[in-house]
Amino acid sequence: MTRQVAITGVGVVAPGGVGRENFWGLLTAGRTATRTISLFDPVNFRSRIGAEVDFDAKAAGLTAQEIRRMDRAGQFAVVCAREAIADSGVDLTGVDPGRIGVSIGSAVGCTMGLEEEYAVLSDGGKRWLVDHTYGVPHLYGYMVPSTLAVEVAAEVRAEGSVGLVSTGCTSGLDAVGHGVQLIEEGSADIVIAGATDAPISPITSACFDAIKATSPNNADPEHASRPFDNTRDGFVLGEGSAVMVLEDLESAKARGAHIYCVVGGYASRSNAFHMTGLKPDGREMAEAIRVALAGAKLDASDVDYINAHGSGTKQNDRHETAAFKASLGHRAYEIPVSSIKSMVGHSLGAIGSIEVAACALALDRQVVPPTANLHTPDPECDLDYTPLTARDHKMDAVLSVGSGFGGFQSAMVLARH
Repeated sequence: MTRQVAITGVGVVAPGGVGRENFWGLLTAGRTATRTISLFDPVNFRSRIGAEVDFDAKAAGLTAQEIRRMDRAGQFAVVCAREAIADSGVDLTGVDPGRIGVSIGSAVGCTMGLEEEYAVLSDGGKRWLVDHTYGVPHLYGYMVPSTLAVEVAAEVRAEGSVGLVSTGCTSGLDAVGHGVQLIEEGSADIVIAGATDAPISPITSACFDAIKATSPNNADPEHASRPFDNTRDGFVLGEGSAVMVLEDLESAKARGAHIYCVVGGYASRSNAFHMTGLKPDGREMAEAIRVALAGAKLDASDVDYINAHGSGTKQNDRHETAAFKASLGHRAYEIPVSSIKSMVGHSLGAIGSIEVAACALALDRQVVPPTANLHTPDPECDLDYTPLTARDHKMDAVLSVGSGFGGFQSAMVLARH
């Protein structure tokens, strides 16, 4: 018999505040954490805004050696893992290390560490032939994205399946989905799952500038992320992490754990179409939604809230609106939908796990977070996108979706226990 999987612990490092409760407070207040970039001088960039985390590694409990060793993304993940484990109340010292797994997602790995080290080794880009002797001792670790999962595994003494999932902007959803599958198939009893990315750096900003994907609304950064609004002009680059404790449901119940929700179903599809383009009919996302619902033994009538990808690009917002209609039929018009990217930006591979965390909290507290900055709805996005204000709402099952460069389309169904 397939085992059910519960989420029993949640840890978050996100724009607007470090910690699960600060994150939830920002969402339910409908506040935005988007601002002019301060992590580097953005003066020469088309888009000079971002959703940054006010993160003090030392205050967050990391040692000087950990801070020196880990890239910013790794620091986020370890701090989140510690909060999630404390929240779950699980005593990992009493668990066979071989039965503990780790599944971490990331789209761009240790980008900040790599860029900072390249600047030093190349003397600010002046030298084509770099001198490796100026590199930090852990430079090789920055080049291997799986280092992020290894850091979390070392933190929780996991000796079971440990891996990094990198599927662009669906990495966070897919990493949690992989962790769920490890427990379902019996390969692990507990999986520490989530994602992390710290991409607010010159190289990432330049890449998105080149394809004009990010918002150029530099004069009003607080209102630059406007998913589903007719005046939207691109997404706002963000950073952050969310990590969750996944457990076999029966084991969680036996130890009296607080159960945020169970993961009912998960599916991922690809459009095999274009690296950045999307077909307007949303067929692949719709198929992922249908399969995830079937896995949860639910149908459209059971969905009470949709956490949208909602990046704030015209192409994406219309694509997923079509996908909701194709997969959920007339019921799509009755379900509240929202995009938290309006408040915390788009942290690439991390955002899927941050959105799963938001869904777990929404189910636990029966509140739908809003879509901030939604004042003039796009006529082609004609669903209930929960504008501006959080909403008390009875929920038994929620749907979270993600869409990523490369054609990745993922969906996950979470349900109250």
